[in-house]
Amino acid sequence: MHFHIIIAAFICSGVVDSWKIRGISSSYKRFYRERKSFLCIDGSKMIPFEQVNDDYCDCADGSDEPGTSACPHGRFYCTNLGFRPHYVPSSRVNDGICDCCDASDEYNSHARCQNTCWNLGQKERAYVEGQMRTLDEGLRLKQQMIEEGVLLWREKQAHLRELQQAAEDLQIKLEEHRWRKHETDLLQEQTSKALEAGDNGSRHQNASVAGLFQLLDSNKDGRISVDEVKAKVVLVHEAKRVLSEDEALIKDGASGGPMSEDPHLKAADRAEWEATNLRKVEEAYETVNMEIRDLQKNLSIDYGTDWEFLFLSGQCYKLQMYEYAYSLCPFNLVTQKSTAGTEVLLGRWGMWAGPPKNHYSQMVYENGEPCWQGGSRTTTVTLTCGTETALRSVKEPSKCQYIMDFQTPVACQPVLKQRGVHSEL
Repeated sequence: MHFHIIIAAFICSGVVDSWKIRGISSSYKRFYRERKSFLCIDGSKMIPFEQVNDDYCDCADGSDEPGTSACPHGRFYCTNLGFRPHYVPSSRVNDGICDCCDASDEYNSHARCQNTCWNLGQKERAYVEGQMRTLDEGLRLKQQMIEEGVLLWREKQAHLRELQQAAEDLQIKLEEHRWRKHETDLLQEQTSKALEAGDNGSRHQNASVAGLFQLLDSNKDGRISVDEVKAKVVLVHEAKRVLSEDEALIKDGASGGPMSEDPHLKAADRAEWEATNLRKVEEAYETVNMEIRDLQKNLSIDYGTDWEFLFLSGQCYKLQMYEYAYSLCPFNLVTQKSTAGTEVLLGRWGMWAGPPKNHYSQMVYENGEPCWQGGSRTTTVTLTCGTETALRSVKEPSKCQYIMDFQTPVACQPVLKQRGVHSEL
């Protein structure tokens, strides 16, 4: 009897504990402590405390009706013990549809809601634990890739020094071969002039021989008789020296002696040989310099603070999406190939474009093939943490603008582990 009197007096006094007010979070309970009056949270109005949750909206901000649907802009707080708490619009309170997993939003409706928070919480905790395991494994793999990246960077730097030394050696050889080629060309020119002068003398000599024959052949029968020789013995004596020299030249050429080798041909062969060698050295020099330029360009790319993304260079990752095959070649280009075999360039490597706190979380590939609506195709690649390196998805949210999800261990960040545990559990 005494107990009932106390309860009745408690109710009549209008005392209501804040923890009994539906639809408020623990952080807002300070506004709903028992007192004679209630001040709207926006400070716009003071009302009697018994008008809180009386299913009539008194405050413009809806703060007097957190547990009913009376206020159009109100919010109902789902405690959802065992799962994640969240807010729903007040209009959903007692509407016959279960919005809170603890069924607290349907306290006065015909709906028969079951409390599913514990099961949902178990599933989410299992998911978060899986994510944590993935993150731990990803961070372990990332450390390996950092170590490999450092070694690979050193190897490329050493290779660059070797190529530069080879270029210096070839530069010296190139100068030597150019000098030899110049000397050979000069010799060939001198030989040609000398032979040209010799040919003129030979033609004069041959003309002398022919003239002597005509002189001796006095009857013009094409033969020289003994009488014709005797008749002009003096001329024969003078011509004999010329004939002997001419015969000596013919005999020497027939016997394969030094005069049988054409000096002009020897000089030409040597000039061609030197020209061939020069071309070979020039080609080797250009090839080495091309390799140096390519390697320097490759090493100028930002591969992360610890070169952790260096292993992606030279690799390509493919994904088949319906009738298209997509290919992402990090730090190079992105392409799309149809089943008909038509390949379209979706962009070339541009830059890192992640936010300041996670700069290496996004890649931008730009200046792809022109789009029929104008402009060029571009692709944004978002890097996400995973235990494998693979292209996971491709979307085209707007015409000629592509978005890719690229998963790799090097995208794992230790800070994500702390945030995940805090926000999810």
